This record gives sequence, structure tokens and C-alpha cells, in this order.
Amino acid sequence: MSSLDQIIDNTVERGVAPFLVAMVTDREGVVWEHSAGQANAARAAGPDTVFTLFSMTKAIGSLMAVMAIDRGLITLDTPVGDVLPAFDELQVLEAVTAEGPRYRKPRTRATLRHLLTHTSGMGYEPFYPLMAEYAEATPSHSTDVTGTHASLNYPLLFDPGQDFAYGVSTDWVGALVAELDGRPMDRLLREDILDPLGMTNTYFERAQAGDHLADQALKHPDGTLEPCQVFPAANPEIYHMGHALYGSAADYLSFLRLVLNRGEHDGHTIVGSDAMGLMFENQLGGVTLPTPVIKSYIPSMSYDIEPCPGLRKTHTAGFFRTEEATPGMRGVGSLTWAGVLNSHYWIDPSRGIAAVFMTQMLPFCDPDLMASLDDFERAVCEKFGR
Repeated sequence: MSSLDQIIDNTVERGVAPFLVAMVTDREGVVWEHSAGQANAARAAGPDTVFTLFSMTKAIGSLMAVMAIDRGLITLDTPVGDVLPAFDELQVLEAVTAEGPRYRKPRTRATLRHLLTHTSGMGYEPFYPLMAEYAEATPSHSTDVTGTHASLNYPLLFDPGQDFAYGVSTDWVGALVAELDGRPMDRLLREDILDPLGMTNTYFERAQAGDHLADQALKHPDGTLEPCQVFPAANPEIYHMGHALYGSAADYLSFLRLVLNRGEHDGHTIVGSDAMGLMFENQLGGVTLPTPVIKSYIPSMSYDIEPCPGLRKTHTAGFFRTEEATPGMRGVGSLTWAGVLNSHYWIDPSRGIAAVFMTQMLPFCDPDLMASLDDFERAVCEKFGR
């Protein structure tokens, strides 16, 4: 048994995670895979286990935008309101008072670049206290997971382009690209991305996954695991490209290999290399990411979030990007993100590899699991680094 296999097995045996699926690809295809534990009562975890991907959806939504740029439908600097006028109706939330929320008109217009880099001004309730106050004080507010059209309409926490806040921006990206393209979002994604990449185990509706869908667990502070269920809305009014997808580790690795190959997949060009470069290059436009990148105010859902702690990071049109390297780990220019149920991935162009390390467990960024992820990354870089 390899050291990589042992890391995965030991993590599950110690109860750090209920199960794990881990895979590594180079530019040609899968070079290693290993799984441990039961995905559900009927099936052991494996490459075809279907995960509730949550924010792993975002990079695929960002790719939709990059493809629209490649086709000349839009630019990074196109104002969102030019395509979706409803965005220009959003106001900056200054405070929540006894009389209700106080707003002002934004001083700048949000662009596609702002949406793709989370600098549009919109932030999720668990991570931004002012937004949590607003949600509590505003009965008409619909959270993103409700899947209603109204759930796109988060107020802005600052003027677009002035700061970073992690929220529903990629949901607007999906709506914008579907409007430009003219096809329903699920059909567009299937025809332009999922089918060309062979992602046959990726879905918008969890019912389609059948008994391949993984169970979820909540880890308590004492380490015990309790079953839980956290899903996006079924059959929503609008699919949110920030969180809507379900898919397997093998499918997601196919997507990561497309990125690693800068838009090429098995000899076919899915998106031009110039447009694809936007997903590799810093697009923050002078905004500096906070530390931690995302602060959690609900510990049962997430710890504070800091990908690659201690390293300077930026954000491309699709991913967090590391601007420094740690010896024995991913190199400068590596790309990363995750889903809230602890499904993690990274792409290391300098080594020509990408990897997934996936389970289904809250809270996000559990420290013991992140330690195992570090061990896994070091072993991957030692085995497959160039």
C-alpha cells in the first residue's frame, strides 16, 4: 500500500471523516485514485460516488462566463446591468436600524469581472454580520439556497470593486450567461461542458444520482459524527451556479484536467487558450484579500477559511490563486477552492497535476481534516512532482 493510500485510509479509520474519495490527474489522465469508507448504506465510496458539490459548482459557472468571452458575447468589463437590468436596482446596505435597512445608491456599476472575483459587493449571511442582521430584519429576503429568482437579490455590502465578499456573485454569472446564450442554464451546461468532458455523473437534481448520492454528516466538537442533510432546493425557479451541482470525483477531475490543459480536452478545444488564461491570472484589480479570506460566524457550519494559510493569495476569473510556494507543496500560480461539505481540490500548473480530496461533512475546514489534506498534498507532490 502506498503512502497516499495510507493517508486516505488512516483519515477515515481515525474518524476524521466519514469517508474519502481522492484522485490525482496529470495532463493526460488519472494517475492515482483511492477511496475509503462507506458513501452510504448501499455503496462504498469510490470515483463514481456523487457529491453535493456546493461551491465546487462555482468554477464551472465561471467557465461558462469564460466561454461566453471566448465567443465574443461579453467582456470582463461589461456592466452586469447591461445584460440583466435588475442588477442595477441593487443598493448598498449601509446599516440595519430600528426603522429598517438603510441603503444608498452604488457609486460604481458591477461588471462581470466583479462577479467572477467576488468583488461585486454581495456576501453570504453566515460570513458577514451586517448581512445576517439584514436577513433577520427582512422577512421578504430569500436566501440563495431557496432557488427563487428573488434569491439573487442580495443587497451590496460595499461599492463594486472596492472589497472582497464571498456570496452569490457566481449565481448572477450563471443567469447572465444563460441570458446571453438563450438556452436554459441546465441545457447550456450539459451541451457545452458536461457532455464534451464526459461528465455523465454530474447533475442539477439530486434525484438523478440515485443510490450513488453520498450521505452527509455533522461532526460535533467531541468528534462524533451525526447524519445530516443539507441540499440546494430541488426543481428551483433558477439554478444557482454558485452551488447547484451534484457530481462525482471522477467527473470533477475531468473538469480540472480541462483547466490544466488550458481549454483542451482529449485533443478537442473546448475554449480558446487566451480566454482560458483569465482563469489563471489575477483579476482582483487592486483589491487585497482579507485574512482570513472568509471569517465564519457559525462554527457548526464552518471554521474560518484560509486556503493555503500564510501564503499570499489573489483571485482569478475562477479560482483562488497562490502567489507564493511552500516547499514540498503546490507551486506559485496554483489554483484552488472547495465545497462547504469539505470537498477540496487544487490545480498545480507548475507540476502539471490536479487533485481532489472529497468527503461530505460539516463543519467546513475541520482542522483535523485540513491536516490530513496537507499530508495528502505533500505526498502527491513528492510522488508526482516534476
